Parts: sequence; structure tokens; C-alpha cells
Amino acid sequence: MAVELRTYIVLDNLQPQLAAFMGTTAYGFLPLAGMASLWVEIAPGMDINIVMDVALKRTKVKPAIQIVERSYGLLEVHSEDQGEVRQAGAEILRALDLKEEDRNKPKLASSQIIRHVDDHQTQIINRNRNGMMLIPQQTLFIMETDPAGYVSLAANEAEKAADIHLVDVRPFGRYGRLYLCGEEADIVEGSEAAIKAIESITGKEAAQGRE
Repeated sequence: MAVELRTYIVLDNLQPQLAAFMGTTAYGFLPLAGMASLWVEIAPGMDINIVMDVALKRTKVKPAIQIVERSYGLLEVHSEDQGEVRQAGAEILRALDLKEEDRNKPKLASSQIIRHVDDHQTQIINRNRNGMMLIPQQTLFIMETDPAGYVSLAANEAEKAADIHLVDVRPFGRYGRLYLCGEEADIVEGSEAAIKAIESITGKEAAQGRE
């Protein structure tokens, strides 16, 4: 079965909140702010085991995330040496007989801004988050990406662009999901950066029919 390269991105400079967030959810070797980070998502999911094996044996990167689902598999590896991270990506692509341009072009599945979030809704959201707490009356931005893995890029670029608070990032499954909160002006600026980052990625149209 041919492998579908759903997500392939290098984050050249992990932002502090995203790096810290990964420390609350990942089970591997945790990254630090400023490191370079490679995210690869493929289908079918089981093949991510082989992909991780290639990256670790052929380069000096360390893994933070390996998620194996039936349909999709996701990995993240990182290093202080950006060259090692890019080499890990090159080795993965070589092993899969693919090129970077064979990756899926992401789509913005949905996005919404909620201003002056009600106290009760903040309680519901905070019960299901792993990052910063949403405070009543703040502004909330939610976006979904397809494929899921690209939402990590959106989170990192939003944090670069504005004084936002990272509430939650879910970079696996059918859709990726990002929650940001903060002052309205910051959320508008951060959301624009997140959306621009997704729209800037080139690639192939995603295959249809896989659930």
C-alpha cells in the first residue's frame, strides 16, 4: 500500500508556549523552546513506526511524539541542530520514496472567534484543555485543519506574531484543532498569522475517502 504524506513541516524555532505545551502531553523526550522540530503525519497509521525508526537510526534527533492510529500516524522529532532535523526529514522522505512536494496541501476546515467568552463556557473549555486557562471575558480563537498535523505550525506562528495564550493543540486524528485566548487585538493578529501559515503551505490535494 502506498503511503500518503499527510503532513510534513519543519518548525525552525519552537516557541516557548508550544514547547511547554508539548511537555504536558507528550510521552517522549521533551523539546525546549528554540529547538527545531519536524512533524510528519502519514496514512496508514502503522507505518509511522517504520518512519520513526528511520529518523532515529540515521540522525541524532530525539522524539517527543509518536501517535499510532489505524488511519493516521504522527511523529515529532527535534534537536538544537536544525541541520539534524532537516536531515531526519530528508531520510524519511527517501525511505518513503517521496518528496516534500508530495505532502498534502492543508485546508482550513473551520475557524471562529468568540469575543467576551461567558464564564460558564470558559469552565467547559478549561476542563478539556492541557495548556493555558481561558479567563472569562477574554477572546477565544478556534481553528481546525485538514490534515491534523499542520495545526502545530499554526500554533507556532500565532505565538510568534502576537501575545496570545495557548489553550490547547490537538495535532492528530481526522482534523487538527487549535484554541488560543487573549485580548481581542492579540487574538485577531494571532489568528491571522495562524491562517496565513496554513494557506502558505504548498502540496498535493488530499486523497479522498479515508476515515
